[in-house]
Amino acid sequence: MAETSPSLLQTDETFRQNDAGAAFVLQSKGEWWHAGFHLTTAIVGPTILTLPYAFRGLGWGLGFLCLTVMGMVTFYAYYLMSKVLDHCEKAGRRHIRFRELAADVLGSGWMFYFVIFIQTAINTGVGIGAILLAGQCIQIMYDELSPNGSLKLYHFIAMVTVVMIFLSQLPTFHSLRHINLGSLLLSLGYSFLVVGACVNAGTSGTAPPKDYSLESSKSARVFSAFSSISILAAIFGNGILPEIQATLAPPATGKMVKGLVMCYTVIFITFYSVAVSGYWVFGNKSNSNIFESLMPDEGPALAPTWVLGLSVVFVLLQLLAIGLLTSCL
Repeated sequence: MAETSPSLLQTDETFRQNDAGAAFVLQSKGEWWHAGFHLTTAIVGPTILTLPYAFRGLGWGLGFLCLTVMGMVTFYAYYLMSKVLDHCEKAGRRHIRFRELAADVLGSGWMFYFVIFIQTAINTGVGIGAILLAGQCIQIMYDELSPNGSLKLYHFIAMVTVVMIFLSQLPTFHSLRHINLGSLLLSLGYSFLVVGACVNAGTSGTAPPKDYSLESSKSARVFSAFSSISILAAIFGNGILPEIQATLAPPATGKMVKGLVMCYTVIFITFYSVAVSGYWVFGNKSNSNIFESLMPDEGPALAPTWVLGLSVVFVLLQLLAIGLLTSCL
């Protein structure tokens, strides 16, 4: 690897002591299951509710193939990154951020600033998106309980922001392990509820007609396929793997592999179950959010209200964990 100045790689111990972000991450006490909790929160989120829509543009065969290939490729990529981080640490160059790793491996000073821009943009977008979606979840529950209420979406966004500010005072990344365990359980919870709601909708007398045909024109099919592939590619994204590995007690590599296996076990359970059940019921009528399909604007909901309401609550609580994970880095 090309040599890079210590100032660029931020390996100077004095600098790290004055780096609030490093102080937040560098409490290296975690075990492999803690890595699994963090990774699952970083990857498995309410975006899985778009998977039936992604299958809509690909169909059964290509949808399964692309979802499986994306899972295999990203798992291997995260495994290799873990090995590279471990190699650098053994050589005396410990990296806790993507930008430091990129500058070291690629040997170019400008890569540090290029990657910091990308990572900051991704984490900022995820943090803001989580707050907005959480506010929308609260509004959905509020509108059901009080249809003529005076509170608007921006009120709920402000409430979520205040809660996030309070939770962000946790002292270290390692201290998020219990919250991220809860996030893992919540992702399983709303996935099972959504699957149950889809099975109920698909077997009821009011089940929508099932049509799995693709777009009629070739250009529309190509556009839909690329849109679906982009959804699948983005859904596996993880912008904080170096920070997660930095929380682990040495040696970290074996623990990261076990954490990845835990994370991808949850991914297999949640991604496939939601994608298959949602696409099975709604086919090429699947909306970008499965809740929109289960709660159409016209006509009654296609699943028990308490199931959908509990699902929304679970999504809301996990969004708080996801927003906290990204906003604290």
